[in-house]
Order: sequence, then C-alpha cells, then structure tokens
Amino acid sequence: MSNPEVKKQLKFSSGARYRIGVKGFLDDSWSERFSDMRISNQTDGIISPLAVLEGSVMDQTELIGVLNNLYEMHLPLVSVTFLDD
Repeated sequence: MSNPEVKKQLKFSSGARYRIGVKGFLDDSWSERFSDMRISNQTDGIISPLAVLEGSVMDQTELIGVLNNLYEMHLPLVSVTFLDD
C-alpha cells in the first residue's frame, strides 16, 4: 500500500476490493455466500487447485465474514491482497 492517497482513505469501516486465494475448488454458485465475489479456479500453479475470490466488501466486518466462511469450509488460506483501485 504505497500510494499515500489510499492510506488516507482506507479505514476499518470503509469499503475496499480484495483478492483472496484458498487451496481448493469453489463452484461459481458459491459466490453469493462470499459477498458476491467473482470466483475463478486455477489448476496450473504451485498450489493446485487454487480458488481465487475477487471483489468488493463494504467494510472489514464483511471481509471477516468472507474469511470465516472459508474457514468453516476448511479451505486453507493462501493469500489476501488489497487491490488498489
């Protein structure tokens, strides 16, 4: 997060875009459970299969909800990346 403008705007209660990677496979039909994040699956990387969720959350509470859903599904977390719009 090197952009000073982003540092000023990013707050606990503000919305943001994230990319989340987990080891496993997720069908597109699960998108609603994960705050309507777009789901894609990769099978050609070091970690395979890798499900990637990408989208916006309203605040950190919603982000934690997405992460808790992944935890409850026993999908190992690979990465969480803030996407600078």
